[in-house]
Amino acid sequence: MPALCLCFTIHEPYQLRRYTVFDMGQSSVYEDDDRNCEAVLRAARLCYLPACEMLLKLVRRFEGAFVVSLCVSGTALDLFEQYAPEVTESLCALAATGCVEFVAETSAHSLAFLYSRDEFDRQVKTQSARLKSLFGKKPTAFMHTECVFNNDLAAALQQLGFKTALTQGTDHVLGWRSPNWVYRPVSAPKMQLLQRNAGLSDDMGLRFGDRAWSSWPLTADKYASWLHSLSNSGGVINIFNDINMFGLRHTADSGIFDFMSALPEALLADSRFCFATPASLPAKLKPAGEVDVPQFMSWEDNGNDLTTWLGNDMQKDAIHALYSLAARVRACGQKMLLHDYARLQTADHFRYMSTRWFSGPRQDRPNPYDSPYDAYITYMNVLADFELRLDAAELASKTVKTRRASRSSLSSGTGASA
Repeated sequence: MPALCLCFTIHEPYQLRRYTVFDMGQSSVYEDDDRNCEAVLRAARLCYLPACEMLLKLVRRFEGAFVVSLCVSGTALDLFEQYAPEVTESLCALAATGCVEFVAETSAHSLAFLYSRDEFDRQVKTQSARLKSLFGKKPTAFMHTECVFNNDLAAALQQLGFKTALTQGTDHVLGWRSPNWVYRPVSAPKMQLLQRNAGLSDDMGLRFGDRAWSSWPLTADKYASWLHSLSNSGGVINIFNDINMFGLRHTADSGIFDFMSALPEALLADSRFCFATPASLPAKLKPAGEVDVPQFMSWEDNGNDLTTWLGNDMQKDAIHALYSLAARVRACGQKMLLHDYARLQTADHFRYMSTRWFSGPRQDRPNPYDSPYDAYITYMNVLADFELRLDAAELASKTVKTRRASRSSLSSGTGASA
C-alpha cells in the first residue's frame, strides 16, 4: 500500500534591530521586538491558525485515516509563547488527536552541526525534551534545518537515538533511483531515510499559484492522479514543505486551503493509498538500499547545497566568528549569554547576507535588510558587543575565583605568618 507522508515545517526567526557601532558597549538589546511581534501576529493570522484549524478538521473528518507530521523550530515556539500563544494551543490540540507526529530539529534552527558537535547535541536534546513536554511524545524522527544532511549527520542522529531522518531527494545522490522508497544511510544502518520528492513537493509548495505554469490551476483531483500514477514506483511519497505555503506564499484567495482540504478524499479514493507519518509507516516498508551522502546537501537552490548560508565571504566570516566563541560561551555558563548565543545561531541571519537570495526575496519570508551588506554589518556589530560581554563575564569569573582562592588560603592558615 503506497503511503503519502506529509511533513510541514514551522519556523519563525528573531529579527535583529538596527544595531550600530554606537550601540556597542551601551546596549545588549539586539532584537527588534516590534518587528518580531508584527511578523508573528501576521503569520499567525494568515497562516498558522487557519492551517492548524484546517488540519484539525481533516483529522476529525477522516477519523484517523489522515495523519500528518509537523517540524516546529524552537525559535518559532519561543515567538509563539511571547506573542501568539494561541498558535501553541492549536498545535497542542493537533497533538492530542494522536494523528500528528512532531519531528525534531535543532532548537535554534541552526547550522551548529557543521561547526560544533557539542552545541548541536545540546540543541537537539533541548528541542526533543521541549517537544515531549508540549506534545506528549519524544520525537523519533529528525529533519535538520532546511533539510541539511550528510553521512556524518546520519551517524550522529543514530547515536542520539533517532530512528528516521527526513531530507531532500536529489539526483546527484540517488542517481537513477526514485525518492519514493525508504532508504538506509550508509553511515547509520539502524536508521531509515525518507527523501523528499522535490518535484511533487514544489508543485504544491512553490508552483501552486504560478499562472504561467503549464499545469495551473492545480486541483486536488489532478494532484491525486499524479500520486496514483506512482503506485508501482515506490512505497512512500514524501511531500515536505514550509507551512508558510498556506496563506503566506499562496494567499487564501489562491485556493490553497481548499486544495489541501480536498486532497485527502481525492487520494483515498484509490484504496491502495494511505497517509502515514515517519513513525507510522507500514513495517513492511523495508529499506530499498543504502544512500551515500559524503557532502552536505539541503533543499535550497538548484544545487541543493549550502550556498544560501555559506555562499560568500561575508557569510563564512560571520558564521566562523560566531562558532569560534562556542567553547568560551559554554565554559562561562552565564544564562543570558547562553540565551543570546543560541539566538545568534539561527540560520536566517546568514541567509540575509546572501547576494543570491537577496535578488529574489520570498514574500513569505521578507528580508528585513536593505542589502546583504547591511545584514552583515548589523550582525557583526551585535557579535562584537556579545564578545565584549563575554570578555567581561570571563574576567568577573576569574576575579571571583581568585578571591575565593585567597579566602580559602587564609582560612587554612597557609597565607598567615608564623
